[in-house]
Amino acid sequence: MSVAILGAGAFGTALACALGTAQLWARDPDHAAEMTKTRQNARRLPGVDLPEGVTILSDLAQLDAEIVLLAMPMQQMRGFLSEHADLLAPRILVACSKGVDLDLLIGPVGVIEQALPGTRAALLTGPSFAADIARGLPTALTLAARDDGLGEMLQTTLSTENLRLYRNTDVTGAELGGALKNVIAIAAGMVIGAGFGESARAALMARGYAEMQRLALALGADSETLAGLSGFGDLVLTCGSEKSRNFRYGLALGAGTEFDASTTVEGAATARAVARLAIERGVDMPITRMVAAVLDGMLTLTEAKGALLARPLTTE
Repeated sequence: MSVAILGAGAFGTALACALGTAQLWARDPDHAAEMTKTRQNARRLPGVDLPEGVTILSDLAQLDAEIVLLAMPMQQMRGFLSEHADLLAPRILVACSKGVDLDLLIGPVGVIEQALPGTRAALLTGPSFAADIARGLPTALTLAARDDGLGEMLQTTLSTENLRLYRNTDVTGAELGGALKNVIAIAAGMVIGAGFGESARAALMARGYAEMQRLALALGADSETLAGLSGFGDLVLTCGSEKSRNFRYGLALGAGTEFDASTTVEGAATARAVARLAIERGVDMPITRMVAAVLDGMLTLTEAKGALLARPLTTE
């Protein structure tokens, strides 16, 4: 089946490179023209040549694909789907975003299902850096779809020699794993940036993973999903590398240094959304709550650290 990727950021471009044959849509016509001419995405993924089978689009009217990968920021997805509902609704939509909608407090597949009722939707998520995928380095991801038949078809269509997809029907668990690990990654970056040490980061990752599990179970997800690629796997990758935008953002906050404001940091909006969701569901998520408070200027990093360390002693 034919594939299109909407969003010519680093990840969308990397997926186009991995697939080899696809349409790649860029919102900016000048960006599309530049990529068509140079056969590279120098703005988002420099140094990687686009395969001959990748066609660049800037006009969505030229979209000609049965499967559409939505590689765009989570907070932009709802508006985009509403704007282009007639064009997108008949196609199979695969969300490639990680986060929780700030207003609806739901994940990307939930947003698709609400915006375009009846549309066949799935989620592609897991531990991956765009540069690794684009260069053909071995990568494994989760393909989550409520309909396992749909998941099996997408798994076969989108897997490549070096991009291995594992399918799952637990969409909620896969959504939450990809969203929540970004919040913990910001916290991990803060810990390292502030000089609290590697031991503190390890503790924060472990307790952050416990928070991820608590919310996932409260929302009906399977704990095994959070232990897989879309949860634990992505958590390890994102909390341990400066290639992660969320980790770098936390690093800058912890060190008190500048951060590129044009860089999308999904975990910032997710922290705020999940902090609200946790209160609604009565789930204890102290790390998420502290990250949201620091981002909103309600607490300093030192105050947040003190509040976490002052919590009552308990069992694990």
